[in-house]
Amino acid sequence: MPNINFTLPHWMYWLGLVLVPAFAMYTVRKQRGKEVDNILSKKIAYLLWFCCGFIGMHRFYLKNAWGLVYIPLFTLMLLANVQYRQALDLTSMAKNEISIVGFDVEVLEEKIKKGDESAKAKLETAKQTFETATQNWEKENKSIADWTLKVRILALLIALFLIIDAFLIPKLFRKCEDIEARKAKETQEYDYVIPGQESQAHETLTGKVKIQNKYFNYIDKVNGYVGEFVCYWAIIAVFVYYYEVLVRYVFNSPTNWAHEGMFLMFGMQYVLAAGFTHREGAHVHVDVLYRLFPTRVKAWIDIFTFIFFLIFVVALIWTGWIFAADSIRVMEVSFTEWAIQYWPVKLSLSIGAFLLLLDGITKVVKDIYIIAAKGEGV
Repeated sequence: MPNINFTLPHWMYWLGLVLVPAFAMYTVRKQRGKEVDNILSKKIAYLLWFCCGFIGMHRFYLKNAWGLVYIPLFTLMLLANVQYRQALDLTSMAKNEISIVGFDVEVLEEKIKKGDESAKAKLETAKQTFETATQNWEKENKSIADWTLKVRILALLIALFLIIDAFLIPKLFRKCEDIEARKAKETQEYDYVIPGQESQAHETLTGKVKIQNKYFNYIDKVNGYVGEFVCYWAIIAVFVYYYEVLVRYVFNSPTNWAHEGMFLMFGMQYVLAAGFTHREGAHVHVDVLYRLFPTRVKAWIDIFTFIFFLIFVVALIWTGWIFAADSIRVMEVSFTEWAIQYWPVKLSLSIGAFLLLLDGITKVVKDIYIIAAKGEGV
C-alpha cells in the first residue's frame, strides 16, 4: 500500500476547533422540536460508506447481510500488511548486516595484503556470512513485492465493491425503509395500554435556590454555551482517531499530530467546561456526610469551603495568564515536528478558571440567600 504523508496544517486545526462545534450547535438547534419520520437516513448511509465502508458498515446500517463480505477481505488485508511490515523489518536488518559484514571483509582483505595469515580463516567466514545476508536480503525483497501485490489486490477488491455499493445504496435504503415500515405497523397493531398503568410525571425537589438576577442568568448561559461548544469537540476526535488507525494499520503511515492534537484539545475541553460542570453540580465530590445535613448547614459548609475554592481558582487564573503571556512572547510551539502553537492551550487555563469563578460566585450568593432565608425552596 502507498504511504500517506499528510500533516494537518495548524490553521485547519484551530479553524476546525471553532467551525465543527459551531456547525453542530446550529444543526442541533435547527432540528430541535421537529418530528423524525424514521430512524434511517440516506445521508448517514453514505457517510458510513465513505468513512468505514471498507468493513461494510453502510450495509449493516441498512440491515443487509452482504456487509459480511467486507470483513474477511479487510482482515486479510490487515494480516497481509503485518507480513509486509515484518518483511520490511527483516530486509532492513539484512541490509544492515550486509553493510557490517562488507566492511569486515574489506578490513580482513587489507590485513591479508599486509601479510596477516590469520585473517584468511576469518575472511572465509565473513564471506559466507556476507553471502547468507545477501540471500536473505534478496528473499525478503521478493517477499515484500509478493505481500505488496496481495495487499493491493485485496484493496482493489474492496474499492470495487464500494464503487458498486455507491450506486446500490438508494435501492438498499428503499428496501430497508419498507421493511422497517412493515415492522412499525405490526408493532402498532399489538400496542396497548393497561388501564391504571399509564405513566405519570413526578416532580423532584432539587433543593436549589432560584434567584431572579439577570447577571446570574448571563453567567449560566455563557457557561452553558461554552460547555455545549467544547463537548462537540468529541466529534473531531472520532474522525481524527479513525484516520490515525486507518493510516497506521492499513497504509503503514503513523502520525504524531493526531495524538498531540487530540491531547491538547481534550486538555482545553477539560478546563473550559469546568464552569458548566460546576453549574450542573457534576464535579467529583465526597458527600457521605454532607448530604445528611440540613439545607442551612450545607450552605454554611459551602461558604466556608468557598474560601479554598477561591484560592485555587484565583491561583489558576493568575498562573495560567503568566504561562500564556510567556508563551505568546516567545511564540512557543510543541517539541514535535508538528510544532503547534501552545499559547491558546495555556490561555484556556485562565478562561476556564474565570468561568469557574463566576459560577462559584453565583453559588455562594445563593448559599447566603439560604442562610438569610430569602430564597425559594429553603
